Amino acid sequence: MRRSIKILLLLGVLAATAGLVLFVPSPRSADEFVIYGNVEQRHIALAFEHGGRIADMAAEEGDRVRKGQLVARQDRSALELQERQAAAKLAALEQAALRLKNGSRPEEIAQAQAAVDSAAAQADFAERQYRRMESLAGKERAVSQQDRESARSARDVAAAALEEAKKSLELLQLGPRDEDIAQAEAEVEAARAALAIIRRDLAQCDLKAPCDALIRSRLLEPGDMASAQTPVFQLLIDSPKWIRAYVPEAGLGRLHPGDSALVYCDSFPERPVSGTVGYISAIAEFTPKAVQTEELRTSLVYEVRIVVDDPDDTLRLGMPVTVRFDQKSR
Repeated sequence: MRRSIKILLLLGVLAATAGLVLFVPSPRSADEFVIYGNVEQRHIALAFEHGGRIADMAAEEGDRVRKGQLVARQDRSALELQERQAAAKLAALEQAALRLKNGSRPEEIAQAQAAVDSAAAQADFAERQYRRMESLAGKERAVSQQDRESARSARDVAAAALEEAKKSLELLQLGPRDEDIAQAEAEVEAARAALAIIRRDLAQCDLKAPCDALIRSRLLEPGDMASAQTPVFQLLIDSPKWIRAYVPEAGLGRLHPGDSALVYCDSFPERPVSGTVGYISAIAEFTPKAVQTEELRTSLVYEVRIVVDDPDDTLRLGMPVTVRFDQKSR
């Protein structure tokens, strides 16, 4: 009886020992270094450059878009009217500048010459009339003082008109001043720039993806008023993708930029993703609340970024992962 009890006790001890061996995890290899973190990606808050009403949305949440792909469009009617107005103004200023550059036409110079000839004839007639009045007043005194003064005044007016006609002819023959031509050309350039700005604003009415990305959020709908401060879409950039992790000071010496690593996630534990240490912070900070480490959360840690190569898009934004380093392979 006593022998049977001893055998049962021995079997119980053996069973307990076997259970401890089975359920207590084996210690980690000294050549393996493990840290924990979360997947990070860059994102873009995509918005129109100018305010306006949205006319069409061409992408949905979850869509993958290529660089330059149209994703939304604003109403263009007001800008199209401004474009027509600016184009008409530019055409008018270009014609005015061209008229100055070409100078006077031969017909205009001939017309001015005819005006000079006419003024010369009028001046000659007025001069002869004045002399006749003076001659009569000196011999017979048959002309009143008022008539003499009227003849003198007519002579002076005709002489001034002749001089004005001659100056007008000279100006036509010389052509426009260089300063006037330069001013007209500057006005044309200003109008051309104004038209270019309007056409650029028209092009900005089409919202296009700046790079290959994933539509994370669709924030506005057709009919909404958009502005530069109101994003229309939130985009996620697939590359680069990295793991943000934190390492305590005791493990800082075990990592170096360029070290290779394997990144494991709970969804696909059998498909690790390769990565490389790309950044190690030079400044210590308190552990963020979301970080996962085996040390106390109140200790100071250093941020580490592991850039991953994930062509199959296994890792998603915010996903918790385990990063393993094989120190032996160094």
